[in-house]
Amino acid sequence: MKRKLFSFLLGSSLVFALAACGGGDDNAGEAPASDNGGGEATVNAEEIFQQNCASCHGKDLSGGAGPDLTKVGSKYSQDEIAGIIENGQGAMPGGIIKGEEKDAVAAWLAEKK
Repeated sequence: MKRKLFSFLLGSSLVFALAACGGGDDNAGEAPASDNGGGEATVNAEEIFQQNCASCHGKDLSGGAGPDLTKVGSKYSQDEIAGIIENGQGAMPGGIIKGEEKDAVAAWLAEKK
């Protein structure tokens, strides 16, 4: 009985983590960009975080299902954060955000010290 309960709880936790942190691929491959007048597209890292990461890490970065990220830049470098976003860590699946968006969010989080 304990084994069945444990399996159910583990499975439910995994489904919740994947559902809460994943998704948002309706526009896969399309980076939310705005024209800054110079013809270059810019990526809004905070907006990308809110759309893809805030459900686990909190809208204010204070954590929830995922860890607190308010001072993540004092623990990890930009490259390390990008690696975590790309490959996942713990219950967080990898590849939630990719490419230019991943790099922008990693840079933005690296500033949080």
